[in-house]
Amino acid sequence: MDRPRILVSTSDGRWINYEQAILGAGGIPVGGYCPAPDLSCDGLLLIGGDDLDPALFGQTNQGSEGIDSARDQAELTLAKAFADAGKPILGICRGHQLLNVAFGGSLIQDLGPVGNLFHRRTPGIPKDKVHPVRTLEGSTLAALYGPMFASNSAHHQAVDRLGEGFKATAWSESGVIEAMEHTSLPILAVQFHPERMSYALRRPDTADGSKLFAWFLTRCREQAN
Repeated sequence: MDRPRILVSTSDGRWINYEQAILGAGGIPVGGYCPAPDLSCDGLLLIGGDDLDPALFGQTNQGSEGIDSARDQAELTLAKAFADAGKPILGICRGHQLLNVAFGGSLIQDLGPVGNLFHRRTPGIPKDKVHPVRTLEGSTLAALYGPMFASNSAHHQAVDRLGEGFKATAWSESGVIEAMEHTSLPILAVQFHPERMSYALRRPDTADGSKLFAWFLTRCREQAN
């Protein structure tokens, strides 16, 4: 298989950077807002966006913003369908958080004033923060980027209690979980935005995000064969 088909679940109309990253890595992006599970696709990409409904992990709203219940339910259904089928899943930012909740984990609803200085975009300035990330020896990110690398950041929530089967594999300077991998399924999730560190959006002050998309497309090819 030369060009795997990747189902991309998006916010309403905002997925051009992810689409370009999948194309750059040699895949074919399909999907959109609240797509149905299409298991003819070779992998699933769950992307960034607004916050999940905290009721999904047993909490009242303590700072969650922009809740879209239709998208939440559609993506929980997608995650289950692709996980049950053993197909590769890559989660990015909101997608990282959704996968954790889908497997029974919880989220920190707001990192607070200190955490947000390092991780959340400054209001009115559409520019990611940049900070170091430490990786777990033997993890996928360690193989791609070594023990430490520079990453972008644009979020105010984070993974808290890990979902069943996940292990944390990267952390920020303050201990925020920046990546997790499933121990038995082909699922990787990252808190940062590799699509804004790749190809035409490659930047000199971070690691090369295209390595992660290339890795994901390779996993999708392997699972399909």
